Amino acid sequence: MKTNYDIIVVGAGPAGSIAARFAAEQGVSVLMLEKDRDVGYPVRCGEAISKAGVEEFIPSDEKWIAAHIGKFSLNSPDGTEVIIEFDDAGYVLERRIFDYELAKTAANAGAEILTRAYVNGLIIDDDKVAGVKYQYRGEQKEIRSKIVIGADGVESRVGRWAGLKTYIHFRDMECCVQITASNINLDPNTLYFYFGENYAPGGYFWIFPKGKNIANIGLGVSGMIGKNRSALSYLNNFMMKNYPDAPVLTSIAGGVPGTVTLDKISALGIMLTGDAARQVNPLSGGGIASGMIGGSIAGRIAGEAIRMNKPDHIFTYDNAWHERLGKRHETFERIKNGIYNFKDDKFNKIAHSFNKVPKSKRSLGRLFTTALINQPSLLVDIAKVFVI
Repeated sequence: MKTNYDIIVVGAGPAGSIAARFAAEQGVSVLMLEKDRDVGYPVRCGEAISKAGVEEFIPSDEKWIAAHIGKFSLNSPDGTEVIIEFDDAGYVLERRIFDYELAKTAANAGAEILTRAYVNGLIIDDDKVAGVKYQYRGEQKEIRSKIVIGADGVESRVGRWAGLKTYIHFRDMECCVQITASNINLDPNTLYFYFGENYAPGGYFWIFPKGKNIANIGLGVSGMIGKNRSALSYLNNFMMKNYPDAPVLTSIAGGVPGTVTLDKISALGIMLTGDAARQVNPLSGGGIASGMIGGSIAGRIAGEAIRMNKPDHIFTYDNAWHERLGKRHETFERIKNGIYNFKDDKFNKIAHSFNKVPKSKRSLGRLFTTALINQPSLLVDIAKVFVI
């Protein structure tokens, strides 16, 4: 390994791997550091993504597709089910394999990768980030770089060390818990969502199939709810009622940022991407596709800055992200705030009303229009993201 690189990427999740790839494709030297032993592990994700979100960056491959999804099942508190069908909607992934393949695309582009490298500090010269400090196999080491890209997740210590304001209020942090369970008999081509006080107040409950009789089952609730009652208790109640004998294969818990992008995601020598930059979709909580988009923008701009020898070029990243997805995420947050505080009777009425719509005319845009028909300002937001 060298002691100097043009760009160091911290974190080998989807955002980090795509950032490393897009930078390396420009012929600059890139090192990606991952704290865990294996890229793609542990998995902390529902693993659902649209087909379009995948294929912008990597061709679809059955080896990391656990399920092909063509329908959404939306379930109201009184048990009313609404089905929305899609053409080529998306997948439930095997993230362990998917993330590994993304890292391989970065390696194939020329990026170097080092696992079990625990970044525990930054090198800062004259208020500019100039590299990282990390521990590897019991030894403390340092590597210098012209740019550091922090893709180190929602906690993003890298961003905090660089002086970026990464704080998030607990009310904006979704408390999430999920299990992967077997003996779950569901349509393997359908994503199931449940809404209401008994499922996930201020959020939603999900069942995402991962092949025959296996599924990810979990929920997310706002921090305001989570501080009074744990997300795990809602999950346990659901499993006891619906699948009391289902073997649990894995269990995970953590926080998902349910808010818009940080005010500032770049500074001298530093850029943040993915969860570290709060690039998660605030409405769905999904962050795989948006993280890869953020990573691609960060990696491209970082590579350009090196090639042009213009360090300040990285400051264009904030606006480039805002124009690509940031503005849309602000709209999604307004829609989220308009619907996630509905009472159970409101969810029931929406389901009853929407079930009168012929299946051939059902869409997410029409569903949100039905939900927010009495909130004209939000109808404009719906038009922006689902129609225009």
